[in-house]
Amino acid sequence: MCTAATYKTKDFYFGRTLDYEFSYGNTVTVTPRNYPFRFRCMGDMNHHYAIIGMACVMDGCPLYYDAVNEKGLGVAGLNFVGNAHYNSAVDGMDNVAQFEFIPWILAQCENVEQARALLDKINITDTPFRDDLPVAQLHWLIADRNSAITVESTAQGLTVYDNPVGVLTNNPPFPQQMFSLNNYMSLSPRDPKNRFCEALPLNMYSRGMGAIGLPGDLSSQSRFVRVAFVKMNSVSSDDDTDSISQFFHILGSVDQQRGCDYVEGDKPEITIYTSCCNADRGVYYYTAYNNHQITAVDMHREDLDGKNLALYPIVDREQINYLN
Repeated sequence: MCTAATYKTKDFYFGRTLDYEFSYGNTVTVTPRNYPFRFRCMGDMNHHYAIIGMACVMDGCPLYYDAVNEKGLGVAGLNFVGNAHYNSAVDGMDNVAQFEFIPWILAQCENVEQARALLDKINITDTPFRDDLPVAQLHWLIADRNSAITVESTAQGLTVYDNPVGVLTNNPPFPQQMFSLNNYMSLSPRDPKNRFCEALPLNMYSRGMGAIGLPGDLSSQSRFVRVAFVKMNSVSSDDDTDSISQFFHILGSVDQQRGCDYVEGDKPEITIYTSCCNADRGVYYYTAYNNHQITAVDMHREDLDGKNLALYPIVDREQINYLN
């Protein structure tokens, strides 16, 4: 289970939590402009926009969970189990394997508008990366500083939805996630007024009562509502450090602690990492379950005209700042 979000102050920020019961190996990966992408049906792409994000690198290929390109466009893939549906290759379409979706978009598009045009021609295929790996069932959040969309490939076809909140979790499909917000339109960050009954002397007995009813469980629908509420009411300065800190607080509202959500019997799901990329500056920040210190990788400190991936394995050991 995962949550992705956008945030904008002076700069534009894009990131997500990756919540799972185990890791495939997480590496902050910079793909330079001349790294050769070998697409299964679409041939080779030897020159493209540079990309930074979190990936599992297998056989020299970056399988991105989330990433941003040098133009400030971001894409994140989130589990969409039971609803995702991919197809065989179709003549006349851009046949892109599910694991190729993020680099296919980020390699060529500067913004959401260009991504929409590319999506008009795309057919997402069920081609596995390797025979020993499952085909991940995903849907995607694509965003720039001006807009966001959700992309879902289901049995009904490929659908692109406007995403006015810039938030995505897992199931149900995105229209139902958005519809659920209707149930919470009365929530507020302000003190509530007594609308229950004028004849009853009902009073506040605590701060924060305007948000009573905001769901606190770990289901994907509840996480969508909670992050949407926190994000849409967030306040921070335009300062980069303040904005980054606020973004981690937004996604911290859905942090999953070990022992609170078991899958497959005795395997607890945790927030393996939380990311925040300053998409305007190309700096990727993250925290890990066992390391709350924010770690950063700047794509512009790499040779972006090179051919080789730059890899920074995730630091997952707590960094404690002792003052005495």
